[in-house]
Amino acid sequence: MTVARVNAKGARRWQAGHPWIYRTDVTERPVMDAGAVLVHDQRGKPLGWALWSPLSEISLRLLDRNPDAIIDQAWWDEHIASAIARRVPLEDHTNALRLVHGEADGCPSLICDRYDQWLVVQFMSAGLERFREEILGSLRSLVEPGGILARNDVSLRAKEGLPRETVILYGDVPREIEVHEYSVKFLAAPWSGQKTGAFLDQRENRHFVGTVARGRALDCFSYHGSFALHLARKATHVTALDASGPALMRAAENAARNSLTNISFVEANAFDYLREKEIEGITFDTIVLDPPAFAKTRNALGGAMRGYKDINLRAIRLLAPGGLLYTASCSFHLTKPLFLEMLQDAASDCCRFPRLGT
Repeated sequence: MTVARVNAKGARRWQAGHPWIYRTDVTERPVMDAGAVLVHDQRGKPLGWALWSPLSEISLRLLDRNPDAIIDQAWWDEHIASAIARRVPLEDHTNALRLVHGEADGCPSLICDRYDQWLVVQFMSAGLERFREEILGSLRSLVEPGGILARNDVSLRAKEGLPRETVILYGDVPREIEVHEYSVKFLAAPWSGQKTGAFLDQRENRHFVGTVARGRALDCFSYHGSFALHLARKATHVTALDASGPALMRAAENAARNSLTNISFVEANAFDYLREKEIEGITFDTIVLDPPAFAKTRNALGGAMRGYKDINLRAIRLLAPGGLLYTASCSFHLTKPLFLEMLQDAASDCCRFPRLGT
């Protein structure tokens, strides 16, 4: 009853290192609700344990390649402790970090971010939800947090047949938490901010760009100003640009928190703003482009490529000679080779020949 059988294609995915098996490759479904199941290949050979999601396109998420494993409290304690231990060196630079990153840590569909003494979690699959109490028990014993908030408001949960909600699971979590990131401070909003309260994935890049910034700087898609705050440490002046007025108000509060007076805040569409500055003949010595995902699905990739090329082309045209452009993409479907090819095309179209670094 707790066994799922998969075809040869599904088995090969695990053998090749991919952690997922899709619904179309499951030949015999377990006669049970979501949870942990033993996976067999088409010949009946056990392949290991997986999280089972009956309604999801991603039916099986690899938990353990050992068919004799027992997925209990001790299993979660061990795997979560291992993930947390890998992040210990980061505590020298910040009090906000990702403790558990899903499949990358062998804890599929589980996200856990730490903001100072509080945790924000996301349970992204129906199979994982069956282990909520075990996971909370591990986190409480290993981290001893002041509170745990579930930001289970992501659209992915709907595909799993799960409710979208933001709820306290333990203790209490404040609406705002001060984050320390190298020499910069800013407020995270765990209840209402993007992701789990802040964009933690760009931390090292923000710090790096802040160390090499110079002259007049432009931070496009600034949101709460985390790039702008780092830029302002070295640049003579920073323009923080975003289409959201409330986001820029928070950015201004963060600038004041750091006693930074060389940042101005502009509410505008980034494409329009760059076009206007090009017409005016304005240039910048440092430009940061960190836009939202333009390609949320594979089918959207063509249009996204045009958008990425347009925004990067306009940014390159605004770069002063010897200027620095930091550009990023968070679109999963836009691969690194495609992104670099797009940058080369954009630079070629405006007759600039940059030195690329990644």
